[in-house]
Amino acid sequence: MAANNPYPLVSPILKWVGGKRQLLDYITPLIPKCSTYYEPFVGGGAVLFAKQPKKAIINDSNSELINVYKVIKSNPEELIHKLIVHKEHNCEDYFYEIRALDRDKDTFDSLSDIDKAARIIYLNKTCYNGLFRVNSSGEFNAPWGKYKNPNIINGTTINALNKYLNKANVIIKCGDYKDALRGIRKGAFVYLDPPYFPISSSSSFTGYTAAGFGEEEQIALKKQCDLLDRRGVKFLLSNSSCKFIEDLYSEYIITKVGAKRAINAKPDKRGEVDEVLVRNYELD
Repeated sequence: MAANNPYPLVSPILKWVGGKRQLLDYITPLIPKCSTYYEPFVGGGAVLFAKQPKKAIINDSNSELINVYKVIKSNPEELIHKLIVHKEHNCEDYFYEIRALDRDKDTFDSLSDIDKAARIIYLNKTCYNGLFRVNSSGEFNAPWGKYKNPNIINGTTINALNKYLNKANVIIKCGDYKDALRGIRKGAFVYLDPPYFPISSSSSFTGYTAAGFGEEEQIALKKQCDLLDRRGVKFLLSNSSCKFIEDLYSEYIITKVGAKRAINAKPDKRGEVDEVLVRNYELD
């Protein structure tokens, strides 16, 4: 792991459900030195970009998100150009026109990867509360955000991310988290930030992918953690602070932390909530 961040301007390009910027002061001191850093639920990448490991394997099941990272790595200038166009046309009617592109599969499939990445960044910067949300058909359905001057282009961050993703050895994958962990060896480290177990009906938001992540998936993830532990691989996991999760991981070290959650479909439900950090190792 890098002792000092060589790319200080690197930061998340997307506002993401469950993003970890609020918890970095708790999480980053817990990350040990390692040969390879794995993050199989990378999401907005706050932890990855804060630590900037020299060798990393990152993954997410959200193909739109992963496409953004791949385009930033390979075509930053073209991406910025597309975002400039979006900024010039930005208004409520234009927002809904761009949002509707995924309603027709043939139209959406005809878009280039750069077009798709620019679309998601644009929608993320201009939709209500920066809430990346799709319906059961996988269609983006967050409404217009009515912001006066959203930071749509953000070329400084895109160029910084491009430099980091190319200078470091970062392998970008899209698929099931279990596949991203195949072949992992002792000496590696895994940070797991899965969709959280809902602790109330109002917190069961899993709309950043069309598929949910329920109790069965949480139990399957615990089995993967046990497998990592048996292989001598250190892992750190974030999740809801609730009896189900705390009982599930009771044999590991659990630290409870408070996080301010600005992203919630209901404004009155935003605020500080307890979360847990679970690990299988003592600190050096």
